[in-house]
Amino acid sequence: MRNFRTLDIWKNGITIVKQIYILSQQLPTEEKFGLRSQITRAAISIPCNIAEGCSRNSELEFKRFLEIAMGSLFEVETQLIISQELEFISEEDLKSIFELLNKEAKMINSLINRIKNS
Repeated sequence: MRNFRTLDIWKNGITIVKQIYILSQQLPTEEKFGLRSQITRAAISIPCNIAEGCSRNSELEFKRFLEIAMGSLFEVETQLIISQELEFISEEDLKSIFELLNKEAKMINSLINRIKNS
């Protein structure tokens, strides 16, 4: 069993969640139960799946939870693009979160590949 609290990918995932909560405040009130709810749940899923994967006994199971975290990351990115397309959030406001998401995706992918090759 791994200590998820020591993993940089988990820490970065927590940072993403905090940034998404800040950004989601820019969404219209009528999106509270729509896009805002969806994007915050998808963001939370990133570090949660990393943490849950750490509890698994096999590398294959851990890898599967990392893949789920990656899927959630892509959901967040898509929902941010939709928010921008609908002009709820500016492109400028999205730059730093897209950098965080890109960094997280690279770290998760690297760990998945390490597990595959071991």
